[in-house]
Amino acid sequence: MKLSEMKNGQKGKICKVRGIGAFRKRILEMGFIVGQEVEVIKNAPLQDPIEYKIMGYNVSLRRSDAELIGVKREGEEFENHKEYSGVINEGGQKLTEGSKRDKKVINVALVGNPNCGKTTLFNFASNSKERVGNYGGVTVDAKEAVFFQNGYEIRIMDLPGTYSLSAYSPEELYVRRHIFEKLPDIVLNVIDSSNLERNLYLTTQLIDMDIKIVVGLNMYDELKKKGDDFNYHDLGKLLGIPFVPLVSSKGIGVKDLFGKIIEVFEDRDDTMRHIHINYGEQIETCIKNIQEVIRIKENSKLCSRISPRFLSVKLLEQDAGTKETIRVNCSNSEDIFKVVENQISELKNNYQDDPEAVITDAKYGFIAGALKETFVPGAQSRRKRTELIDTFVTHKLWGYPIFIFFMWLMFQATFTLGDPFMGWIEEIVGLFSGFIGNILSDGMLKDLIIDGVIGGVGGVLVFLPNILILFFFISFLEDTGYMARAVFIMDKIMHKFGLHGKSFIPLIMGFGCNVPAVMATRTIESRNNRMITMLINPFMSCGARLPVYVLLISAFFPKNPGTMLFTIYALGVLAAMGSAILLKKFLFKGEDVPFVMELPPYRMPTLKSTSKHMWDKGVQYLKKMGGVILVASILIWALGYFPREVNYKIDYDAKIEKITEEFTAKIENADEKSKEQIKEEMGSEISEIEILKESERQENSYIGKIGHIIEPVIAPLGFDWKIGVALVTGLAAKEVVVSTMGVLYQADLEADETSESLMGKLQSQEFPVGHPREGQKVFSGLVAFGLMVFVLLYVPCVAVIAAINRESGSFKWALFNAVYSTSLAYIFSLLIYQIGKLFI
Repeated sequence: MKLSEMKNGQKGKICKVRGIGAFRKRILEMGFIVGQEVEVIKNAPLQDPIEYKIMGYNVSLRRSDAELIGVKREGEEFENHKEYSGVINEGGQKLTEGSKRDKKVINVALVGNPNCGKTTLFNFASNSKERVGNYGGVTVDAKEAVFFQNGYEIRIMDLPGTYSLSAYSPEELYVRRHIFEKLPDIVLNVIDSSNLERNLYLTTQLIDMDIKIVVGLNMYDELKKKGDDFNYHDLGKLLGIPFVPLVSSKGIGVKDLFGKIIEVFEDRDDTMRHIHINYGEQIETCIKNIQEVIRIKENSKLCSRISPRFLSVKLLEQDAGTKETIRVNCSNSEDIFKVVENQISELKNNYQDDPEAVITDAKYGFIAGALKETFVPGAQSRRKRTELIDTFVTHKLWGYPIFIFFMWLMFQATFTLGDPFMGWIEEIVGLFSGFIGNILSDGMLKDLIIDGVIGGVGGVLVFLPNILILFFFISFLEDTGYMARAVFIMDKIMHKFGLHGKSFIPLIMGFGCNVPAVMATRTIESRNNRMITMLINPFMSCGARLPVYVLLISAFFPKNPGTMLFTIYALGVLAAMGSAILLKKFLFKGEDVPFVMELPPYRMPTLKSTSKHMWDKGVQYLKKMGGVILVASILIWALGYFPREVNYKIDYDAKIEKITEEFTAKIENADEKSKEQIKEEMGSEISEIEILKESERQENSYIGKIGHIIEPVIAPLGFDWKIGVALVTGLAAKEVVVSTMGVLYQADLEADETSESLMGKLQSQEFPVGHPREGQKVFSGLVAFGLMVFVLLYVPCVAVIAAINRESGSFKWALFNAVYSTSLAYIFSLLIYQIGKLFI
């Protein structure tokens, strides 16, 4: 029967894996091999994908992919060619070593499966602050750090998480190329101790590379809690690799691990020896035949970097990357390919199966045999807590409401928890502005500091609490493992829009920052799906846009702030999904790739790690204020401040002088009780005249001229020239939209602690004399909503454009994104304002 036909709770053993190419390779490497027991856990809320348990971990497959896997129910017999043949000792040969230019420097490459705790180890060992998350694809590039131990400088490189070293996905190729090109002294293979069988598959591939390896048995406390008995010393002796137990999240065993790395580097470890995994007589013969034609004098340069045995195994597996390596680097490549073709044909005839399936079976057979001698599982179930939680969060009825609730809660908390902190920061900024105003004499420097620096940067600083709270929630959901469940329940919906389930993680990451989110699309194997995800990612509203929303919602939608913010983010999601359909239909046609994703166990993140991530993002936000936002604020202020000589339409000074004379006469004739009231009236009228004067001066400034050029284009959206300027400056960073408004709408000549907040200024702003909408309010709820939608959709900041250019490999896609997103923003804002006017 087909795996897709099995019901929840049923178990069976795999008897056949059909399919070709990427699907077959990945599914075999994930453990779906002949003879392996598989259990159906549950169907997603929309009945697709399906969650299975295999080799002690949970993985999700689409129903269409599960149809390609044949199973036998318990009790039914089938032929299985998986066997354990032990190892082949190569005691006379030396393992490939890195370049030892400095004996006191050790280059270490961290390699391991997603969710094995590799980056946690990297962070603890190096005191680094790299992002850690409980789902695959967090590390999408190599991160390097340096620390010192026992007189050695240890340089560790955290490579992307990968299940194997095939040419199936970008991260797999990246890891492989790094090892071959950089030649690290030691490869530190981090393993999830609670899932040895699946994790050791990658170890077998590293052994084929003939390099120095040390295995870190991470999460060893979970193995002990299960009651398992694991003789890792004996397994280490069998494989010729030292094993070191550790709990990286608590720092347990980390020092011992790097002490062992130093021993291996100095060739003082007795465990370390050169072995080959014995794949069986027929496969070994094929490997040997291929090695002979690779290992010739003319190919010595290649063989000195890459093990001929590894190349031979990969050629038998028909690995595209290895074929290209041979073609480019071997003078006798055609002879090699002929031998490979003959060996593949021979294996197919003998096993009636593809060589890649046969070799994968042999690897898992070796792992099963090695663990049978060294590992005794305990009686305790590993995933009871995980399965209990999944009963609710992936339930067919409750899964989506729970997901929507979490998203709504995140946005609601962003407002409610951040509101008092916003008020405090706003007061501090106001007091500081007043203090500076009192100690500086009138002039350009005072105006620059108060209106330019404090008005711009201070206006953005107010929203730091909201940014921190948003990142705290995103970090918590990632670290617990819930995001992987969100992918599971969303895959069918994503599939409807032409996307892969894995697209969901970069899209969710986009709520934090679109730059790393665009980079995270590297984990999507299909180029078409990767490109679509990359191009729609900016519609997932990043944290930089949040200050704009908070400002406008607080000013014009104070009764329902959380719901309004949720609505804006939801519109972004809808725009992304609609765009995905269009892109899939017209620009990126092609077949879907299989959906295969591990569902890691739930883990409670430490407050320290979540808070660290939150604060790291906050620091990045603060650094922006000292960089791009400060520069932009000063530039905007300068463009608005100059030229100082303006030919006013009205003699405002004469008006002020006349008002002063009239009120002075009134004050002289009034009694003491009325004098204060008359002075207040005089001050109010003079202030109105001064505001009109400043408004006309701004219109005639350099930035005013730029704004007036833009205004005819944005007037149909209900925007004035100041909004247009703010949107243009927002190209540098979306937070600059708020700082620009803080500068342009500072209509008071003096900004001190008694001045209105920016929200008050937006609420009271009116179109000036001579404008077609003279006397009308610039902002209304309708205009504010249209502006938020425009900010949501229009061209992302320059950093995102640069990331799209880099990840897509072509500037045309970055340009396309800028034009498409801005056009979409204009159309939506136009419809909102023009249709909204009909009903208001």
